[in-house]
Amino acid sequence: MTAASLPHAAAPLSTGAAAEPRGYRADIAFTHADFTRIAAFAHREYGLHLQESKKDLVYSRLVKRLRKAGCPDFATYCNQLEGDGGAAERVELISALTTNVTHFFREEHHFTLLSDLVLKPQADRLRAGQRMRIWSAGCSAGQEPYSIAATVLELLPEATRMNIRILATDIDPAILARARAANYPAEEAKGVPDRLRAQMFDRAAETSAQVQVQARIRGLVHFAELNLMADWPVHGPFDAIFCRNVAIYFDKPTQARLWQRYAALLAPGGLLCIGHSERLSGPATAQLDSVGITAYRRNASPAGALGPPGPDVPTVP
Repeated sequence: MTAASLPHAAAPLSTGAAAEPRGYRADIAFTHADFTRIAAFAHREYGLHLQESKKDLVYSRLVKRLRKAGCPDFATYCNQLEGDGGAAERVELISALTTNVTHFFREEHHFTLLSDLVLKPQADRLRAGQRMRIWSAGCSAGQEPYSIAATVLELLPEATRMNIRILATDIDPAILARARAANYPAEEAKGVPDRLRAQMFDRAAETSAQVQVQARIRGLVHFAELNLMADWPVHGPFDAIFCRNVAIYFDKPTQARLWQRYAALLAPGGLLCIGHSERLSGPATAQLDSVGITAYRRNASPAGALGPPGPDVPTVP
């Protein structure tokens, strides 16, 4: 998930009585208790922060799931979600409650920083066999990691033969399937800088309606399903982490923990790029220095300043 249209703010959920929104179908009521239970589940499992003001929107998205699941009411639906057999519906829930809105080279200044601060200084060492790892966390339909890969290949055309890997993760398996397919409406290609368009898309597969990312770009990217609120079976240190327009789903304490976990995985000098409406907070501010608009570099502060990263942040081969 990337850009969100659901829980932008991070105020605590209201605990007072709430009137039922206008327009609710009489056959499927959505009470304050129902909303609170859904919100608590979404926060516990996925870190999502659903404000009371989003109650209408949550209803409109989930009532379709109730009907598909054959649930007569939200209490039954919640029982199904929370039960042993609810794994498939939990996937549908996260798809319904998050909105994937992104495009190629969104916030292009981040890709310029990746090139100037990470790739260019290490180019000679990469040609000599040094490793580089980049993580696109909350990669949505793949436009971000493919833009990262195109940036790498522009500077290092031989990157497919180097020890360079881009990890791209998202919580939604359906959106990951779209990312792996690497087929996009031709309209979306307009976000690609003119100098890179011919290098990014396969001309043989291009039509007036569709474009496909070239195989050499796809080959740098490995996609995997990952819930950022769970354990991270990922490898570090990373030279760059992109996590943009994901933390807007979370409350402030959850955001602070997320930044801390990223800081612990970044190599010294490593780059962290976050969304345009997001702000760094918490202990990670001691280890990350601003280098541009919503972009930070891991400084030389001792790792102990953040405390131990914990068992969910393994070391990397």
